[in-house]
Amino acid sequence: MAESPEPRSWEPPFGTQQRIRVRAIWAVALFAAAVPPAIVGLGIVSSGSDEANVAVPLASGFWALGFLVALWVAFPTLRYWDGLPDTIRWMGALPLLCVSLFLTVALIAALIQ
Repeated sequence: MAESPEPRSWEPPFGTQQRIRVRAIWAVALFAAAVPPAIVGLGIVSSGSDEANVAVPLASGFWALGFLVALWVAFPTLRYWDGLPDTIRWMGALPLLCVSLFLTVALIAALIQ
């Protein structure tokens, strides 16, 4: 009985590239959506007023959702790294690079003060 040839393990299944693109776009969009509330929340905090500040939790929520989607896109990107075109590799790696850049800047800012 002849066996069917198995696909190479590094070849991504059909539709993987589209899923990586869509998830990467969502992650970056959620990170970008966190910026305006963070700026408003920083202004409210620095003014010293006792108003209810919903901007900071909103910015944190957008950032946390973006982080979850960044992890969601990183797993298939890293799993099928060798079988993906260069543009899709970069698009899949971009969200976690944004997270690491943000955390690095935050850590340096905390150490300087």
